[in-house]
Amino acid sequence: MITLAHTGNTIADVFLTLVFLILITYPILGAFSWFIGVLCYTFLFRHRQIEWIPIPKEIEPFITIMVPVHNEEIVIENTITYLMNNLNYTNYEVLVTDDGSTDTTPDILAELMDRYPNLRVIRIEKNKGKAHAFDIGVAFAKGELILSNDADTVPEPDALWKYVNYFIRQDAINISAVTANMDVQNRATLIGKSQTVEFSSIVGIIKRTQVGVLGGIYAYSGANTMYRKDALIDVGLFRQDRATEDISIAWDHQFNGWISLFAPKIMFFMEVPESLTMLYRQRKRWAKGGTEVWLTNFKKVLFHPFENIGRTLMFVDQSFSILWSFFFWLSSFAFLFNLINFSLSGNYERIYHMFTMAFIFVCFEMIAGIFQLAASLLVDDRGRKINYLFFAPLYMLFFWMMNAVTIVTTFIPAVKTILGYGSGVWVSPERQGAKTTTE
Repeated sequence: MITLAHTGNTIADVFLTLVFLILITYPILGAFSWFIGVLCYTFLFRHRQIEWIPIPKEIEPFITIMVPVHNEEIVIENTITYLMNNLNYTNYEVLVTDDGSTDTTPDILAELMDRYPNLRVIRIEKNKGKAHAFDIGVAFAKGELILSNDADTVPEPDALWKYVNYFIRQDAINISAVTANMDVQNRATLIGKSQTVEFSSIVGIIKRTQVGVLGGIYAYSGANTMYRKDALIDVGLFRQDRATEDISIAWDHQFNGWISLFAPKIMFFMEVPESLTMLYRQRKRWAKGGTEVWLTNFKKVLFHPFENIGRTLMFVDQSFSILWSFFFWLSSFAFLFNLINFSLSGNYERIYHMFTMAFIFVCFEMIAGIFQLAASLLVDDRGRKINYLFFAPLYMLFFWMMNAVTIVTTFIPAVKTILGYGSGVWVSPERQGAKTTTE
């Protein structure tokens, strides 16, 4: 075997060469893996919710819709009004945990409580983060099923009774949570349209593959997921010092033997960042949270790799994702250094070879990405978003680079969190105005 590394040790040379080849082709291998995964989910794996059973009002399980908020004066009234009037379900309450809001959110909530008898509000004086607010709310929740619902998010009208369908199945005793399929409300901007592609291609296709191939999902959508209250308590509720408490608790549930499912036919509608600043802030939080989960579970997976093969495969993928982000920027700096060096020395033939190889690599990456995006857009929401494939190149070139930036820049903060220096305090998004709709 031809090796690219020369350490003097044959085994080390082969290992380092394989790692290098995987890293350089990681985006291509990943895209084709998820493409194959969604085909398996669609045509081979049938462990899905196919038939919906209407839930008579007399036997509806009581549900608590939990809405943690912090400074959400722009969207909170529309969201609460929707939850109170537009859901095809009767036996539920809405519990808002106000985590130290300093705007007019408390005043709006006070007016809404006078209007709706099944709305309760818990006021937390000091901002300690979404996970803390949710954990406090669990102690006051009356329902054995708890639906997390962000302040800028609304579920489809039939969402509650569809969620319940998953929890009343014969094999539902170990189901800890069911997360729905996210759709973008604000698609007016180029950034919003690109994220429409992303949530179908990355979120939707990965969750389908995880459920169909690995048997469960490894990241919930914090914006809209229904939890079994007992499952939350079983793992000690949400970790309050994590950047992404929804990913963290999904892994906690996996290690405790719970099953987590993705419900692609239950839709919820969410506002996404419309400015580059807010988008970057969101992606930093996601990247930091993913690295925190990777660090938290490193020894558990390393010492017991065959206990759960699906979990190990997801961990390996996350490992290569982090390594690739560092590799991407190191190789980019090396490319720039060589470009300057060859330009100064007049070695234009090497420059030509460099750009040729880079062009070939990008072409393969784009082709693999297009396969993944096209397949995911076709299977998601009955193919209604296929026209957004036009924005795929922007997503693949810009969003992938941003994700690589955020993983690198948040790695040290994630390590600090694991060492006990983390904080769950949240910062509210910069809202431009919200329109609650499911169209």
